[in-house]
Amino acid sequence: MPAAPRKPRARAYDPARTREAVAAQFRQVREAVAGLPEGRLDAPTRLGDWTVRELVAHLAMVVESVNRCLELPAPPAAEVTLAGWVSGTATAAADIDADTRALAAGAAAPAELLERAAARYRELVPQAPGDRVLATRLGAMRLDDFLVTRCVELVVHTDDLAAATGAEAGYDRQALATAVRVLADALAAKAPGGSVEVRVPPFAVVQCVEGPRHTRGTPPNVVETEPLTWIRLATGRTTWGEAVEAAEVTAGGERADLSGQLPLLG
Repeated sequence: MPAAPRKPRARAYDPARTREAVAAQFRQVREAVAGLPEGRLDAPTRLGDWTVRELVAHLAMVVESVNRCLELPAPPAAEVTLAGWVSGTATAAADIDADTRALAAGAAAPAELLERAAARYRELVPQAPGDRVLATRLGAMRLDDFLVTRCVELVVHTDDLAAATGAEAGYDRQALATAVRVLADALAAKAPGGSVEVRVPPFAVVQCVEGPRHTRGTPPNVVETEPLTWIRLATGRTTWGEAVEAAEVTAGGERADLSGQLPLLG
């Protein structure tokens, strides 16, 4: 009987670097929004019928959610892991959509929403202990883990903002690396195995998909792409077929088609 696929080992993220990465990527967002003419705020995005105004409101919510959770009573224990967060995001989509629209329709200007969230982050987060448990939408999470998810959200939606506005998108290296690694590990958790090696240089290499395990030399099944393409694939912003046709992904080997495993995050 073949051995069961080994469970991927949980990756560790440096808490101090993660906190700074959230702040740094949010600065990139604020700079991009500050340069937008008023008329661009009503432009469409690739996120259903959200406009840029709603996308910016959601970006403010990404960081404000940390601040809000820190002001709520702490649950007794963490329940949700990073892998659980990735697999559970779709369950909160309707509530997130409703809250985003309500915030975007309010009196505050988009840039004001971002600045307010940034100021509160600077006030509340630095002194908060990393093991503080937060009551997030998806369940109780440790602050350090929740901040890792904020890196993912900020990087993904910075790319959405750039696609909608044509604005120059800046990416903090640590935030980008964190987003790539979280989504690569989510693939390894969703399709455990060792027959395919997925490479997203310079940030991540994971093995996944049941089948013969590679032990040495060149793996028989290899997928390689660059960070933003990987993020778009993992979040459904582009399809496997589109990326392969555009030569944004190289895939070699009979098991190297990941179309059945993607996307990972809604």
